[in-house]
Order: sequence, then C-alpha cells, then structure tokens
Amino acid sequence: MEDEDRIEEASSNNSLRGTGSSDRRWVDGSEVDSETPPFSEIRDRDYSFGNLRRRLMKKPKRADSLDVEAMEIAGAHGHNLKELSLLGTLGIAFQTLGVVYGDMGTSPLYVFTDVFSKVPIRSEIDVLGALSLVIYTIAVIPLAKYVFVVLKANDNGEGGTFALYSLICRYAKVNKLPNQQPADEQISSFRLKLPTPELERALGIKDALETKGYLKTLLLLLVLMGTSMIIGDGILTPAMSVMSAMSGLQGEVEGFGTNALVISSIVILVALFSIQRFGTGKVGFLFAPVLALWFFSLGGIGIYNLLKYDITVIRALNPFYIVLFFKNNSKQAWSALGGCVLCITGAEAMFADLGHFSVRSIQMAFTCVVFPCLLLAYMGQAAYLTKHPEASARIFYDSVPESLFWPVFVIATLAAMIASQAMISATFSCVKQAMALGCFPRLKIIHTSKKRIGQIYIPVINWFLMIMCILVVSIFRSTTHIANAYGIAEVGVMMVSTVLVTLVMLLIWQTNLFLALCFPLLFGSVETIYLLAVLTKILEGGWVPLVFATFFLTVMYIWNYGSVLKYQSEVRERISIDFMRELGSTLGTIRIPGIGLLYNELVQGIPSIFGQFLLTLPAIHSTIIFVCIKYVPVPVVPQEERFLFRRVCPKDYHMFRCIARYGYKDVRKEDSRVFEQLLIESLEKFLRCEAIEDALESTLNDFDPDRVSVTSDTYTDDLMVPLINRAKRSEPEQELDSEVLPSSSVGASMEEDPALEYELAALREATDSGLTYLLAHGDVRAKKNSIFVKKLVINYFYAFLRRNCRAGAANLTVPHMNILQAGMTYMV
Repeated sequence: MEDEDRIEEASSNNSLRGTGSSDRRWVDGSEVDSETPPFSEIRDRDYSFGNLRRRLMKKPKRADSLDVEAMEIAGAHGHNLKELSLLGTLGIAFQTLGVVYGDMGTSPLYVFTDVFSKVPIRSEIDVLGALSLVIYTIAVIPLAKYVFVVLKANDNGEGGTFALYSLICRYAKVNKLPNQQPADEQISSFRLKLPTPELERALGIKDALETKGYLKTLLLLLVLMGTSMIIGDGILTPAMSVMSAMSGLQGEVEGFGTNALVISSIVILVALFSIQRFGTGKVGFLFAPVLALWFFSLGGIGIYNLLKYDITVIRALNPFYIVLFFKNNSKQAWSALGGCVLCITGAEAMFADLGHFSVRSIQMAFTCVVFPCLLLAYMGQAAYLTKHPEASARIFYDSVPESLFWPVFVIATLAAMIASQAMISATFSCVKQAMALGCFPRLKIIHTSKKRIGQIYIPVINWFLMIMCILVVSIFRSTTHIANAYGIAEVGVMMVSTVLVTLVMLLIWQTNLFLALCFPLLFGSVETIYLLAVLTKILEGGWVPLVFATFFLTVMYIWNYGSVLKYQSEVRERISIDFMRELGSTLGTIRIPGIGLLYNELVQGIPSIFGQFLLTLPAIHSTIIFVCIKYVPVPVVPQEERFLFRRVCPKDYHMFRCIARYGYKDVRKEDSRVFEQLLIESLEKFLRCEAIEDALESTLNDFDPDRVSVTSDTYTDDLMVPLINRAKRSEPEQELDSEVLPSSSVGASMEEDPALEYELAALREATDSGLTYLLAHGDVRAKKNSIFVKKLVINYFYAFLRRNCRAGAANLTVPHMNILQAGMTYMV
C-alpha cells in the first residue's frame, strides 16, 4: 500500500471537512442542577412558542454555563445505508460472505472430528444424534437468535457488544465516565426511535440503572467481559482455522507428521500477521469470491456424499435423535456437546460486522447461502460416516472425492486464512471502540485505507496476537486440543449479547414483558447448557480463553477506573470563576498576540492545569481556547454537529471552550493545519452568531419595552438565548415575526456592531501570530490513607499503563512543534 494511503492516529475519530453554515444556536444545559428541568421539557410544558416573544426566554443563572453553536444537521449521514434495490442488496450480501461468514464457514473442517473424538461411533444413532445436534444448534443460535432478533438491536446500523452498551448509555446514564452532556443528546445519530410509548416498567429499569452504582459497574464489567472474550477469539481463531486446513496434508503427504503440521502452521501464521500492516484493501476483492466458492464446494460435496452413501441421514431433522444420542452415550455425549459449539463459531460476527453492511444483506446471505450449504456439508459428512465410521479423525478431507482433494485443499487453506483475517480485523475494531469509550489504554492506530474507515491496523495488538497464536499452536499441537479452548470464549460472548439485548428489549424497545422474557429463557437456556458443557474442558485447555479474558478484562477495568478517578479529580480542582475575576482580563500576566490551545478532558469549568501555565509562563496568549476531544456513545457524529463552542469569562478575556465530539466508529484523519483552520472558522462563526443573537434581543427590547426582558450580561454565567431556526418554522409564525422584528433591523445592527469587528480583528491578528499547543499532563496517586488494593491499582497498575500507552502529543494528533507541557498530580 502506498505511503500516502496510510494515516496514523491514536484514537478513533472521523475526518473533518468544512462545516456547514449555521443560522441558529442552541443552549446546552450541562451545568444545570439535576433538579432543574432541561430546556426541552420547559419548552414542552410551559411555553407554546407561538411567536418570537415566547421563543426568546431569559435563562436562569448557571455556575458555569456553556453557550453552544450547533451546526445545521445535514440529514443523511454516511453511516446510514440508504434503501437499496434488490440487486444492490444482493451485491452487498455477496460481499458479506468474505467478511462475516469466514469463521463459521470453515467449521466443517473440525466439528465432527472433535465430536467423535469424545464419542466413538458405535451405531447409526450416534451419527444421526450428532448431526441433529449440529442442525438445531445452527438453527437456534445463528438463524433464530441473530438473524431474526439481535440484528435488529443495532445502534444506527452498528453492531457488537460496545454498540449495545452505547445504545443503553444513550437511554440511561450508566456510563462510568462523568463527561456526558445533555447537548450530546441533540446529535442526530444519538436520538432513539422508541417503538412504543414510555412505560412505567421501562422507567423503573432506567431509574434503577442510573441510581444504583453497583448496577452500572456490573453492566460495564459484563460489556468488558464480552469484549475480552472477542479478543480471545482473535487468538484462537487463526490457530484453529490454519491448523485445521493444514491437517489435511497428514493423510495425503507421506511423512507429514505433527511436527511438520506445527511448523507449517506457524509459518502461515507469521505470514498472515506480517501482512496486516499493508491492510486488506488491495486483496479485499478476493475474499467474497473465494468464500463463495468455498460455500458452494461444501454444498456440492455434501450433495455428492448424500447421493453416494446414505441420503436417509435427513432423518436427523427429527430432534428425537438428540434424546437417543444422550441416552446411548450419557457423560460422553455431554462432553461431545462442547464440540457441537464449534459449528457456530463466528456467529457473533454477523452482529459485530453489521456496520459495514446492512441487516437485510446479512440476513439474505445467511438464509440463502450459508445456512443451506452448511447443512448439506454436515449431512454429507454424516452420510459418509455411516459407511466409514473409522474416518472420523479426518472426516472432511476423507469425504472429499479423491480427484478434488488438492483444489479443495487450496480453497480450504485460503478460506481459513480469510476467516482468520476477519477475526483479526474484528479484534482491531473492538480495541478501537474500547479506546473511544475510555476502556482501553491509548495505542497507535494506523488507517490502511482512505476509503474504508473500518480498515485499521494496531501494531501492538497485532504482534501480541501473533505471539499468542504461535504459543497456542506450539503447546496444543492439534486441532482437537485447541477446540477444547475454543468454545468457551464463543459461548461467553453469546451469553453477554443475550443479556444486553434483553435489557434493550425491556428498556428501549419496551417489548411485551412475556415476549421479552422468552428471549433469555429460550436462547439463554441453550447457551447455558453449552457453557456448562464447555466448562468441563477447563483442565483440557479451556483455561486458555479464561486467562486471556481475565487479562484483558483487568486491563480495561483498571484503565476505566483510573480514568474516572482522574476526571473526577480534575472536576473537583478546577479554577473558580471568582478567582478569574480577581485576576482580571490580563490574567495576572502579560497577554501577547497568539492563540493558545489548551487541551484538557473537562467539558465544563476551567481546568486547574491552566493555573500552572499562568504561574510558569512569563506571558500568556491573547486568545485562549480550551479544547476537549470528547467521545460520545454513538457510532458516528455527523461533521456538521462536531463542535460545541462557548465563551469563558467576559468578552475582554478572549477565552473560549471548544468541545470536539467523536463517535466510537469515527476516524480522525485531518492533520493539525486542517484542524486549526476548521477550529478558527468555527470560532468566527460562533462570534457572528453570538452577535446576531445579541442584536436580536436588543432590537426586540427596543421595539417593545413591555415585553419580558431578555437582555443578558456581558458575562457568560447568563446563558445566551437560542437563535430561531427560521427554516423550520411555519408560515404564520414567520409572518408574525416579520411584523414584530424586521429583518433589516438585525442586519443593520450587525453592520454597526464595533465589538464584533474588534473581536474578529483581534482573532485574525492572534491567528497570524501563530498557535501554540498547551498540553495538560495529569497524573493520579492514591492517598496515604487509601486501602492497599487502591494503592496497588492506582500507583502501580494504572501508572504503568499510562507510562506505556500513547503519549499526549501523539494521541491528540497535534504537531510536535509549538508544544508547551505542564503536569499536575491529583491525590485520589
């Protein structure tokens, strides 16, 4: 891949382009007391807003208000797929074969091999019972659960564990990081479309989640656990798939023993992980055709075996054979049940990879291609086993016609690599989402494509996965032993998704209680049975995914815990407005031309680190902008809604706050110069909107002195009045407004506003003098009287993660020139 097609970043943001024009401003009530109703509720309850006077209302005093410029919503956003024609949907469905179903498609390589390693074939009942188990496992979990239910629980077209968590966070305030704002709910992709009116049951669940801290922690741990198990799958899937494909050579090539199998698998794994840095863009077009050829080969071979050996195995559609299977094999059948789980490995990918496709395309591909081809493949293998029960050790390759062995072997190897590639990419995306929501240490992320934002590469995670895969292959040395470890992670992820979807049903969909409880009772019961079955393999290798999951769960929870304590400390120790008043507009020092961009994590208030800069520097810039790069629990923030602006302190202080909001799927590609240009342009737009608003209020007061006063101080503790979006008002209202307030009066006021011209001139002068990045480096330490566990976690584990994660300058993608850094230590 060309160098110019690779862009590095530290956290998941979206490219910024020019922001659309805005003719309105609205007010964020983030600092209002919890008992004060939000602006929307006040409007709906107490005001009809039939004319201009009712639209303009005096806001109450706030300790640290946030005046916001909201860009005009563009309407259609890139992450929302438009309605496609049937031909277009078929095209996308074809593409899903190469990305979504690779892992599930390669399961016929090893399912029956693992099942019959636990249960010897004594009679036809054993074969039919195992086949019936596989058929109904695929029908219940991927088909019934994911295709018809879970896919509908998407977050604006995005799927996965974190998508479900963000969906819940948007409806109930359960996010542990306390930087949410009511303004975030105005993002178009934030708003929820509830299928039913609010019910008392849903509100009760919402209140319980918001008021009980242990429920927030439990929900977060559940999400992190599911994420950790997905990462564990990223380790086991490449090892399992590659070894299964290469094992076909053991019975075909003389002298190809276990050592040769291990070495060849390691070589392929090293090559697989080495090419990750080039991205999947150039070879992506090969994925779907190869997997399509693989699925049709499975179906064709299955039909061949059914017709040649025993077509009566279709009797396995009768679930009574499952009862006979357990009756004949008792404890051995319970152990073999863990092998049946392998037939649905990768089912979670249907939901996790939803953001790249559509619900309809994934449903169509599974029901029309994947499901029938897999059933034919397993039926064909069962038919072969009824005549050759001794072939269970390598059933897939033995059931392939001898003349087709080498073509099928090549396709199987390619399919295994593609399945591994898909799981590795899913792991990268999962870690990226966790970083965006403050649940994973900051790592270097490289975007390998300018066209597809989902194609990313995380070097640290890539090499970690490679080393772990090599260790797994070297230690277990067979697919049967790896299979013992494989199922636990898969079933764990499925159970997490079941719990979260049930919560979505009760809280957001507000489904009928009986139907909502049927979902976890049916699917949760099946998954619990499978989980109990795979847990019996802990001593045989099942401990591996549990160790991986525990490791990543610990890392993510410690990072989230430390980040929350650090943010709370910054909020607690922020500089008061009274202190800033005492300093005056000079801030107690010399103001020199230039713009200082002070990066911090606060969404409100003046960070205490600013005091360190005032004490340390001999002079401070004439314009100060507090920049907060903030992630909100939505997949994508439209570029038109990216920035929130406010004025800090009186106008002669020339201090502002800029909050740049990004979703967990956003990709930030702009360089520092582009970001600086957009920020300055947005600030100018904010100043003009502020001046229009002031002129509007002033003219209204002069026109009718008996009206309710709407004048505001020059000091911004008093919230500015929201501008009216004239484009969305009805014609009668426009006629009334035109009578009350002629538009020419506002334009004349703007032209004659010397304060605006002065401030814009000062901003341009400061811009010409250059921008300096003031980076705040905050550290946290546990107090001396803290308990031992807290000292251990904060002073050592969290401190270690902070020292070794991506540094501030690189993480914020600011240039290395013109940087000033100051640090503070917070005692928690």
